[in-house]
Order: sequence, then structure tokens, then C-alpha cells
Amino acid sequence: MSCSKLINGLPKAELHLHIEGTLEPQMMWDLANKHKITLPFKNVEAIAQAYQFNNLQSFLDLYYQGADVLRDEEDFYALMWAYFLRCKNDNVVHTEIMFDPQTHTARGIPYSVFMNGFRRAIAQAKAELNISCYLILSFLRHLSETEAFATLEQAHPYYSDITAIGLDSAELGNPPTKFTAVFEKARALGFKCVAHAGEEGPPEYVWQALTYLKVDRIDHGVRSLEDAKLIAYLRQHKVPLTVCPLSNLKLKVVSDMNQHPILLLLKEEVIVTVNADDPSYFGGYMNANLTAVKQSLGMQNEQLIRLIKNSFRGSFLPEAEKISWLNKIDQLAAELLG
Repeated sequence: MSCSKLINGLPKAELHLHIEGTLEPQMMWDLANKHKITLPFKNVEAIAQAYQFNNLQSFLDLYYQGADVLRDEEDFYALMWAYFLRCKNDNVVHTEIMFDPQTHTARGIPYSVFMNGFRRAIAQAKAELNISCYLILSFLRHLSETEAFATLEQAHPYYSDITAIGLDSAELGNPPTKFTAVFEKARALGFKCVAHAGEEGPPEYVWQALTYLKVDRIDHGVRSLEDAKLIAYLRQHKVPLTVCPLSNLKLKVVSDMNQHPILLLLKEEVIVTVNADDPSYFGGYMNANLTAVKQSLGMQNEQLIRLIKNSFRGSFLPEAEKISWLNKIDQLAAELLG
């Protein structure tokens, strides 16, 4: 039994996915035409060719430019629904999706527009595809904490639709401590908390996210291996890392996939998971990321099964649902392995 058949055959959860990062070149082009927006590209192929980056900031520049084509409720519905169809194809049965309100409200797009679009797609995915979804409201860390507080307050009518609060965008120069107070507020409101740390930033940023923001899991965190005490903490306290292999390659966090540390993190018994991050920009959705790890690092069946089970262990699903999925994975893996 090949690892590939397990990749396709086993149900998975995705915990690190930016919905704005699923905007495919064709959809960007179509929505630009719909809204009569002039893009600095002559065709869809030119957009795709522009998806080459030297670092996180060069990606973010194009990312925010692309998001500008998202204008009305139907656009946000279409974006989310297209991602769910990808989930169905990759056997992703549960996903915890990050969205960036400030990217849209700064353009005059109110919460009601994007949230109602998201709600429609989420309800349809549950009814028609049997895919469950939690939303993670993420603050842009290059903006101020005052603006983050305003964003959290503006979300008030939609708190029941949101499971967690996150922190994303450019790490360098924007340490987690910058957002200590707003995360304290988010926790007081009952939200789970996550934060990007240890991708571009040092292991110290992971410590800050754990100590000051008191996050439930770390997004990325691949540089944690540089600090043995941090690895011991992550293992002891069962803090999940939502790692994104193709993203790390595309943004030069690693220079070659065969140097990626994900299997080293797995060996250290950290709850490490595989995710797609911004798949349209980085070259692949869930199964493409798992396949890249398999091909470049020689991932074995047992390692793959552990990574997939970790995706549910690290999720915010109720414990009973986690156990149900873990048992189902064991059963299906045994059947697939014959």
C-alpha cells in the first residue's frame, strides 16, 4: 500500500488556512472584470506567473492587491465555496479557516458583506458536503493593537460565528507582545486563541505567543527546533503547531523541501500538523502538501497517519468528535493497508 493511497483515502482536518489565500488566478481575473477593476496583469497566466516571492512581505504585497477584487457578498461566498470543493476533493472533513477583517473593512467592505457570504458557504458545505468549519478572526500584526481592539468590537454581532482569534501578517518587527491586551480581551470573551510565530520570527516569538497571548496553538512554529527548552514545553503542554510545508518553501523559510523540519518535529513528539496556508499562492492544497513531504522527506505510512491524526488532535473540535475521527482513521488505515 503506497503512502499516496493513504493521503487520498484518510479523512483530514485543516487548521491553518487563510481564505483570502485561496483566491485562484482565474477567480481574481473574473472578479476584477465583474467589478471593472484594472489589474496590473494582462491575463490569467500573467497573474499565475506573478506568484513568485522572495520573502513573506513580497507575498503579502500581492495578497492584499488580490483581495481588492472581493467586493460583494457573492464574491466572498464564491471564494469560500470554491475552497470547500477543494476540501471535498482532498478528503478534508473539518477545517478551521482564518479570515482578515481589516483587509476588507479598510476598503469599506463591512462585516455584513463578508460574514454573510461566509455563512452561506459554510452552511452549504455542512449540508451538501458534510464538511464542518470553524472561523478564526485574525488581526493584521503590522497594524496597531488599537485597531485590533476596534476590529474585535466590530465583530460583536458575529461572535457566535467565530471560534478563535488569531494573529497573522508580517512577523518581523511585530512581536506577539504588541497584542497582549487585545488577546486578554479575546480570551475573556471566551474565544480560543492562535498566533503566527516562529516562521520568519525567532523562537522567542513562540515563547511570547505562549506566555503573553496564552495561545492554544502556534501557527507555523518551525523555528521552535532552534530552542530545545521550547520543544520540551510544546511537547509537555501538548501545544499544536500548524505547519505549512509548501508555504515554507515558497517563502524561503527553507531553501529546499528536503530540508524541511516537519518530520523532526514529529520525532520530537510535538503535535505537528500539515496545512496549506495560502494554497493558491504557494502551489498546493492539503494533499499536495502531504505529497511534497512524502516525496522530499521519505515520509513513511506510520508518520503520515500520525500527522493526519494530529490534525484532529490539534483542532478545536469537541473531544468526543476528535475521538470519533481518530478511531475512524485507525479503522480506515487498517483497511487501506490490508
